[in-house]
Amino acid sequence: MEFLLKLISSPLFLLASIFGVLFLSITSVIIYRLTLHPLARYPGPPLARITDIYLAYYAYRGSRHLAFAHAHEQYGSHVRIGPNTLSINTSSALKTIYGFRSNVRKADFYTAFPANKNTVNVHSSINKIQHARKRRVMSHAFSDQAIKSLERYILANVRTACRLLGESIDKSDGGEGKGWGEKWNVANWCNWTVFDIMGDLVFGKAFGMLESPVNRFAVDLVGNAAHRHLICGTHLTIHNWHLDKILFRKIAAQRGQYMQYSKSQAMERTKMGLDVDRKDFFYHLLNAKDPETGKGFSMDELWGESNLLIIAGSDTTSTAMAGTFFYLAYNITALQKVCKEIRETFSDVEEIVTGPILSGCSYLRACIDETMRMTPPVAGALPRQVLPGGIDIDGHHIPAGVDVGVPHYAIHHNPDYYPRPYDYVPERWLSDASVNPLHEKLSDAHAAFCPFSIGPRGCIGKGLAYVELTVTIARVLFLYDLKLAPGTTVGAGNKDLEVGRTRTTEYQIEDRFASTKDGPILQFRTKV
Repeated sequence: MEFLLKLISSPLFLLASIFGVLFLSITSVIIYRLTLHPLARYPGPPLARITDIYLAYYAYRGSRHLAFAHAHEQYGSHVRIGPNTLSINTSSALKTIYGFRSNVRKADFYTAFPANKNTVNVHSSINKIQHARKRRVMSHAFSDQAIKSLERYILANVRTACRLLGESIDKSDGGEGKGWGEKWNVANWCNWTVFDIMGDLVFGKAFGMLESPVNRFAVDLVGNAAHRHLICGTHLTIHNWHLDKILFRKIAAQRGQYMQYSKSQAMERTKMGLDVDRKDFFYHLLNAKDPETGKGFSMDELWGESNLLIIAGSDTTSTAMAGTFFYLAYNITALQKVCKEIRETFSDVEEIVTGPILSGCSYLRACIDETMRMTPPVAGALPRQVLPGGIDIDGHHIPAGVDVGVPHYAIHHNPDYYPRPYDYVPERWLSDASVNPLHEKLSDAHAAFCPFSIGPRGCIGKGLAYVELTVTIARVLFLYDLKLAPGTTVGAGNKDLEVGRTRTTEYQIEDRFASTKDGPILQFRTKV
């Protein structure tokens, strides 16, 4: 008896007991998730069926979108990509999950995207009523009329961006402007251009990134802030226990720096109030009232929305812009066609403004849409949690509490909707059957196309993004010829890279919820 008492009271026995309980608990959870969980019947990567560590690992690597796509290639259209997460790769699921009146809400994933300590923004709000109020207020800033009133500020920044390309040509060929200019990392040029535009539209002043390196550090801050949110949202334990400050110290620290940067920008603009000579986004946010409640945004909410506007309004559009230049540089026939369309439509670069003439450049729009199909700026899934009563998707009844989603990159490469899914074919978006070899799939292509998501949570800045993309790309192609810089390649091309990274004809991004990118390295010359 004395021996047993000593054994039970010994530190070693206590430690063994703790480990024993932990082992039994973990084993029980694993057995439940593999056999009794509502998603147990769905196939998926073995580790993903047990723990969210699987997807968090790929979120950290920046290849979550590739993990989704590879899982669907292996396991089919309905894949268990997490213990409580079902990924579905069909256009019918896209409408069922994200459409109006769907019996879902934003998943708890978004709790890792706080606007600041005191509030959420229109992106991270989970409550439907709260989101609807915020979106109604935000809609004033993103109306067609508001965007049109700010077009002169968009054009001013695009002129600066184009001028810099021209100056690089003059510097490299003795000032004659007839040869190929200096090498440009186009991802940087696009980042600076779009950030300057967003600074002008949101805060009433450009960030000045095109002409000065002073504020360029903000590009990396934005990327790391989004990266932190993605990792923590994918594995909420990391967020809830603040483990990112231990596991990903640099990412967590830069997220904090970004929050301070965005707050300073918001505070500076707020001091100007409504007494400004332009009606920028903050003017509308300060002035707008919800027609149902009569309430506008508080200071905390204004700061929260500025966090979102900087990330969502810059990172995504610049990725689509850089991607379009990448694919045009690689696909010479497409480049020739779109240049011909633009140069025959306009006789002067200053004619290139928003309106029916630019909207009529169907091949330009097709090139941009094909870029966003091939390389969607938000490439992963946007998770939704099923509400009480469940939801029926493709004949499957999904119970309440399960997270569901359609990954953008995966569905954009689904051959059921996009034959030749890894080929850049802008013609697939044209309604003229005589020039579209995939015309019979046009309706399928539109049904599965979701770079801005769809439904009530679809991107409120979609119209603005197309304005920036069409005006900027059209002006560059009107003024300049472009080519890949000598000695550069157009893709990864390294067989030792992970699955999905070896395609040299694909613009590679890092999935950080939004995305980061590098290249292409191009040269420009005055059009001949």
